[in-house]
Amino acid sequence: MDDRTYTADAEPGDHVTVAGWVHEVRDLGGIAFLILRDKSGKIQVKFEKDEMPEELVETGLGVHRESVISVTGDVEEEERAPTGVEMLPESVDVLNEADAELPLDPSGKVDADLSTRLDNRTLDLRKKEVQAIFEIRAEILRAVREYFRSIGSTEINTPKIVATGTEGGTELFPITYFGEEAFMNQSPQLFKQLMVGSGLERVFEVGPIFRAEEHNTPRHLNEATMIDFESAFIDHEGAMDVCEGTLKAAYEAVEENCADELELLGYDDFGVPEGDFPRLTYEEAIERINATGELDEQLVYGDDLSTEAERALGDDVGGHYFITDWPSEIKPFYIQDYEDDPDTSKGFDLMHPRMELVSGGQREHRYDALVEGFRQQGLDPDQFDYYTKMFKYGMPPHSGWAYGVERLVMTMLGLENIREAVLFPRDRQRLSP
Repeated sequence: MDDRTYTADAEPGDHVTVAGWVHEVRDLGGIAFLILRDKSGKIQVKFEKDEMPEELVETGLGVHRESVISVTGDVEEEERAPTGVEMLPESVDVLNEADAELPLDPSGKVDADLSTRLDNRTLDLRKKEVQAIFEIRAEILRAVREYFRSIGSTEINTPKIVATGTEGGTELFPITYFGEEAFMNQSPQLFKQLMVGSGLERVFEVGPIFRAEEHNTPRHLNEATMIDFESAFIDHEGAMDVCEGTLKAAYEAVEENCADELELLGYDDFGVPEGDFPRLTYEEAIERINATGELDEQLVYGDDLSTEAERALGDDVGGHYFITDWPSEIKPFYIQDYEDDPDTSKGFDLMHPRMELVSGGQREHRYDALVEGFRQQGLDPDQFDYYTKMFKYGMPPHSGWAYGVERLVMTMLGLENIREAVLFPRDRQRLSP
């Protein structure tokens, strides 16, 4: 077990051992100070040169910034110290000496560009502001899992190596699988649908997806983490209710449990989205976008929404909202169409004013209609036999959706680049670290 004391727990009168990184050394002549940093905070260590052993002073003051050390000594009250206490060391052990020259400054006093930060992510995460992003991300995932369990969902894990893509097309990373061609999965969509037909009925997954899209933008990644949900016996309206509930649960948890992290990031007015999210039909969305006058060309029915169109509508709505009833030809084959209007699907997107967060809808659960959907989109249903045949054996009506975790973090915290929301991003230029 770890028998050290965290710096935040060191109280006047305690005799403790603390361990962490050398944040700063200040030599003022007869007195010098070392600031030690750990996960919980910082503590000042005071060296009185004339009253302490020379070897102890040399060890404490000769160590480079970001070296890992442990310090044992007494804790005293000192109102002039950054945290109101300081340590008088009786021993300093250098556990790992850092190089004198660092590729970036973890103290944040010297800025580094994003590329340099990502190249040296371990050092970058020593900055409390960067750590705060990932503490918030972890809290989001904790809250989402808790919400799913509260509505009777079972967490599942589906394959990431597959024989065929979820949606066909060329946006797949091929790999060699024991001499056969296989692919990195672009979505757990088909597998989670099979699970709602298994008797589990309501499932969720948090896991990676891989897409070989040649985007190079601040909001796209080639490997992302998705929150997927699928449930039997609910329609697209019910799926939107769950989607909205999940997002609000994430915001509520961050507001309640991440006050320190939000303060570090400068969020004084962080708030949970209030009220029901508006649900605009695709046709209404097109009309409102055109009415803004923000686009060079008017949109017509059947157009997909560009980044500029999404932002124009987001500014007009002013908060999270759904776009429903998309044209069938825009949505994937597994989205069900309306019986009385086969050109309109039961698909939906959840939008943040800046960008799309979620894609979902009611699924086609009838075998013949599902196979016909494959053919209409130029896909060979025989390649998906493992999936389609299960629809012959009693597949219930079902609906679902998928969030991108990085986009959720990005929009919640107002980050400029999605790469700030993932530890080790994978994009067209970055495969290491």
